[in-house]
Amino acid sequence: MAATPQNAAAAQKPATATPRRKVSRHRGEGQWAVGHLTPLNGTEQLKKDDDGLNVRTRIETIYSQRGFASIDPNDLRGRFRWWGLYTQRRPGIDGGRTGFLEPEELEDEYFMMRVRVTGGRLSTAQLRVIGEVAETYARGTADITDRQNIQFHWVRIEDVPAIWERLESVGLSTTEACGDCPRGMLGSPVAGVAADEIIDGSAALEEIVRRYIGDPRFSNLPRKYKTAVSGSPLLDVAHEINDISFVGVVHPEHGPGFDLWVGGGLSTNPKFGVRLGAWVPEADVPDVWEAVTSVFRDYGYRRLRNRARLKFLIADWGAEKFRQVVEDEYLGRKLIDGPAVEMPAQRWRDHIGVHPQKDGRFYVGFAPRVGRLDGSLLVKVAELAENHGSGRVSTTVEQKMIILDVPGDRVDSLVDGLEALDLRVTPSPFRRGTMACTGIEFCKLAIVETKERGSDLIDELERRLPDFDEPLTININGCPNACARIQTADIGLKGQLITDADGNQVGGYQVHLGGALGLEPSFGRKVRGLKVTSDELPDYIERVVRRFQAEREDGERFAAWVGRASEEALS
Repeated sequence: MAATPQNAAAAQKPATATPRRKVSRHRGEGQWAVGHLTPLNGTEQLKKDDDGLNVRTRIETIYSQRGFASIDPNDLRGRFRWWGLYTQRRPGIDGGRTGFLEPEELEDEYFMMRVRVTGGRLSTAQLRVIGEVAETYARGTADITDRQNIQFHWVRIEDVPAIWERLESVGLSTTEACGDCPRGMLGSPVAGVAADEIIDGSAALEEIVRRYIGDPRFSNLPRKYKTAVSGSPLLDVAHEINDISFVGVVHPEHGPGFDLWVGGGLSTNPKFGVRLGAWVPEADVPDVWEAVTSVFRDYGYRRLRNRARLKFLIADWGAEKFRQVVEDEYLGRKLIDGPAVEMPAQRWRDHIGVHPQKDGRFYVGFAPRVGRLDGSLLVKVAELAENHGSGRVSTTVEQKMIILDVPGDRVDSLVDGLEALDLRVTPSPFRRGTMACTGIEFCKLAIVETKERGSDLIDELERRLPDFDEPLTININGCPNACARIQTADIGLKGQLITDADGNQVGGYQVHLGGALGLEPSFGRKVRGLKVTSDELPDYIERVVRRFQAEREDGERFAAWVGRASEEALS
């Protein structure tokens, strides 16, 4: 069945009716497919009033000409997101005022701009343009996100059309990079080249983007919507925490294809995705994506923003009902039952280091500091790649980068060139495993600083624990919203204000321990009362890591040790 836009939702066959209650606490959940078409909150009204995709014309013809003061607030704090734009935090506002100030008090007259990098795949020409745009229009800023995108800061509204022109000249886009729509889509950064690949998902991912990004049928979803497609046996796209994921698997009768997962997500109510038990051939991936996304659009909850993600619908319906609705009402046929993926025993899934490709060449993964780069450095990486026979790079979901297609006789020279730029090909576990969100420097939701804190922490832990060589992830987030995936890290740090030993309110972190994806996925453990100030952070991590070294059993992972350790050992 074809996907149905909002104005036709009432004509759809309704879901199974439930007995009407005499007393109702609210007017339903805002599900279009059961006739709830009246917007139940301000954001839903804003989206009904005008599609977010339409704001581009106003940016180009009005706002960029008349300046920041001319921007309609509903566009500024709502529809701009459909084109990858958020106002950034005004400098000098401390974390204690984050939750109390009005948006116009928190925001600066500059923007963060997010560039979609589908599957993390970039040509060196594209990377060079990103670097040049950063230098010309964004004060040099260019951060790699944990969704493989690139983010600029300090962007002026007057410069946005020129930035779009530069990006689009090399096939890049900011379309639907934010907002209640299909955001940037993850893919294996070594798709098509990895020697151990089950199936190359890049063509299917690109077809999803070609068909559906910018399509008004899918530009008004109940909430943000995150997609991942990977055929790597390393499960390198964090499939467990995306709204929809296609994960490479071999069917005993049909061969390589994808295992379908739905309903993952973090934030303040984390949930792992669930398998639908369906095997999807490569050619069917876009159609199945459309069907699943249509169910979310039409049956998703639109009453409360904090219950609008797909994970809440999945939790209420269960996998069996969700699959049935996908098949019967949208796909028009049954999906093929399929096997589960095999979870890799390997802890690192980031492709860092030098690895052989299936064509005899090599790819080289390297680690910037917590995803923070600058425009001039990106241009240097592009030049370095080209000078060593490569025309392609990719970004990873761990805020890292990879240079692809390197001839064997050029690998050593490339590694030397990267290391000279402080881009480590053989990083310490602390450099390799530490991620950080944007933090209070630019984010209006943040309470504490993250990027500089993470970079300093790497240096300090390398100095204190030079011989530590176990996989360890340290994820630093500036607020409770989990952009840096704190719940799935060995050590997850959620920014908040805490009281230090002298009674002063200072920046610090609530500590989550033992989270993991892959072999034994878990959301980790919170030890009662375990909070550390920013200044105490190196001491705390050194202490808990040394305790792990002293108490671990042979081959035991940090997360497994945390699961059995005493609260005293973790404090």
